[in-house]
Amino acid sequence: MMPAQRLPGCRSLHVNEDNGRFVLLAILILVYLLCGAAIFSAIERPSELRARGRWNRTLHNFSEAFNVSLQELSSFLREYESAVAAGIRADSLRPRWDFTGAFYFVGTVVSTIGELVKRRCTDSASYCLIPIPESRYTIS
Repeated sequence: MMPAQRLPGCRSLHVNEDNGRFVLLAILILVYLLCGAAIFSAIERPSELRARGRWNRTLHNFSEAFNVSLQELSSFLREYESAVAAGIRADSLRPRWDFTGAFYFVGTVVSTIGELVKRRCTDSASYCLIPIPESRYTIS
């Protein structure tokens, strides 16, 4: 029997089984993401275009009714969006990052960021995943 001969340029393409599985999995995940993005875009894009058309009509009507140029109105709305993104609220009930709000945020972060530990759930060979927050390291 004659050993299988490789072409000289194909030696660098030899991939072991683990690497081949990894590359295949990466390709499958990429295809899955691309298909999901195409489906999501096909579903959501038409309603976004309709909403944008309604918004543009509203801006135009407001601009004409109150004699404000579209450029000035757009500039004002961009400033408003920046203020909202920075956490500034139109109502002044309470600041966003007062002590109680910050305490709530810190408590949420500390209690939810952690690891999943595989523990034996019953006497049988079954296992369950138990979330253990990172706070166990700081508390104990």
